[in-house]
Amino acid sequence: MNAQASTNDTILQVEHLSMKFGGLVAIGDLSFQAKRGEITALIGPNGAGKTTVFNCITGFYKPSEGMLTLNRRDGSSYLLERLPNHEIPARAKVARTFQNIRLFSGMTLLENLLVAQHNKLMKASGYTILGLFGFSSYRQASAESIELAKHWLEKADLVDRADDPAGDLPYGAQRRLEIARAMCTGPELLCLDEPAAGLNPKESAALNELLMDIKNNTGTSILLIEHDMSVVMQISDHVVVLEYGRKISDGSPQSVRTDPRVIAAYLGVDDEEVQEVLVEVGDEDVIEQLDTGPDSAHGPGNSASMMAGPVSDTTEHANEGERVTVSKGASKAAQVDARAASIASKPVAPPPAAKTGAAKAGAKKPATKAPAKAAGISNRLDAPRGGKADSLIRIKGIGPVNERKLNEHGIFHFDQIAAWKKADIEAAEAYLAFDGRIAREDWIGQAKALAKEAAAKPATGGGRK
Repeated sequence: MNAQASTNDTILQVEHLSMKFGGLVAIGDLSFQAKRGEITALIGPNGAGKTTVFNCITGFYKPSEGMLTLNRRDGSSYLLERLPNHEIPARAKVARTFQNIRLFSGMTLLENLLVAQHNKLMKASGYTILGLFGFSSYRQASAESIELAKHWLEKADLVDRADDPAGDLPYGAQRRLEIARAMCTGPELLCLDEPAAGLNPKESAALNELLMDIKNNTGTSILLIEHDMSVVMQISDHVVVLEYGRKISDGSPQSVRTDPRVIAAYLGVDDEEVQEVLVEVGDEDVIEQLDTGPDSAHGPGNSASMMAGPVSDTTEHANEGERVTVSKGASKAAQVDARAASIASKPVAPPPAAKTGAAKAGAKKPATKAPAKAAGISNRLDAPRGGKADSLIRIKGIGPVNERKLNEHGIFHFDQIAAWKKADIEAAEAYLAFDGRIAREDWIGQAKALAKEAAAKPATGGGRK
């Protein structure tokens, strides 16, 4: 009984899903559940594999490994990876929208919604031309289809434009029309691929209202890919986070938004910078989680891919002899896990007796690195000239965290950055993990202008602005 109740409560179960394109592992051993009557969001940085998951669920791709089980309300279950493409919407009742709008722009709004019901109308016509002769069964089916189309046009706040061409609608209205068209197929699972992309705040609010109406009044469950976090956090019941095709977090919106691995993956910062970010926002609970180790409740489970080691090393599939190398440090979430594990494994040294009072004050900040030991940048200094460093954050692209790191590396003044040669830039980028950003943001040019401004101040008697 309990197992059956659990099955009925889960509309979609993804188990050990893997999708490989030659030597590229786009999805690596992904498992999660979507509950019936809930909105489940699938989020992650660009290239994380979200749309690939959708393509596997809706039959555009056949997964390399894994099971995709769809449980319908009537108790029937379907393995989506085994169904022919056209039977997934017809039998399993799964509908989807795409990142790019795919409406029939020359047809009216009403016609677009009637096209979505062509299976019902064809069946009523006997799959012949009988509908042309006005048979009562076809007339009834046609009237029901028009009524359903009008119902969803009203839900999408588009009924006043039912006879307008779909291509004449504003972008946000086209998004709602696409969702209304999908709902005309009577889905039990609605898969939406970035429905809020390109919407302004007013259009996003209208979209949220429509999705909440679908969730609350139709019984349709929603699986959502979205980059707009305001949409995700407002309407989602459950969030799954991907990075490089692997699940790094899984839980409620509140737990996911404060997961250090998710913060690292989205911000693209180094693992030691994550703690600085959390200190700045003042979330002591999250800082404590980061310092004591990864949260197993929200991270990936013990699966084959996780046992193979972090994605920053390699992804291996021994059965096929396949080995895909991913650059070191590529996975920011893996960096956080590695750092937390190393912290947990190190013995805590007692504070020196002479510094007992100062130890507590400096507990949250890592020990300052000695600039004299730093290597790579040629014009580093042991200390700022005159005991006062320039405010490097005035250079666009340098924030408080990177200013501190540059100071630790012996860079305190604008004229030091202005004098950098190619080797210095390469050394700084390797240290900051920036990969070309210094040239793109023209740190050298900005630093030269600021150094010139600073040099001119004594001559003009200039003070602080």
